[in-house]
Amino acid sequence: MISYVWAEDEATNIGYHGKLPWHLPADLHHFRNLTINHPIIMGRKTFASLPGVLPGRLHVVLSHDDNFRKKYYTNKNVLVFNQISDLKTWIKDQEQEICVIGGNSLFELFKEDVKILHRTIIHEKFKGDVQMPRLNYSKFHLINEENYLPDNENKYAYSFLDYQRK
Repeated sequence: MISYVWAEDEATNIGYHGKLPWHLPADLHHFRNLTINHPIIMGRKTFASLPGVLPGRLHVVLSHDDNFRKKYYTNKNVLVFNQISDLKTWIKDQEQEICVIGGNSLFELFKEDVKILHRTIIHEKFKGDVQMPRLNYSKFHLINEENYLPDNENKYAYSFLDYQRK
């Protein structure tokens, strides 16, 4: 089963210059809780934006860069595919939840297959150069919503929204 895990601002921005446009510790904790012990699928740029290989998760990266594939060939925590068809075949063989975490092209690629959406909305607008693709939310039920105000550790109001495909 494919799920999406992402954060966006009120303008649907999800990235700026290869990084998140905000710092929100509560969302980083939420992301960890959702993805721990699950494979996480991403593109090479999203992988590069991480602070390193995240513990407790298989990093499945789609990249056409042969040097990138060679660099991680022996890393048991990183699996690199250079063909979408090979990635889709690998996904079909998985029995657990697989979390797509970005970027834009991977969210676009699997938007008809995704079953669960784990969406964080940061209630601000930031500079961004990558936006979340438009999803048809009418095909999903909102199953959980949690809203939070800014606090000492989290500068912005935010919401955690979970959806399940109808």
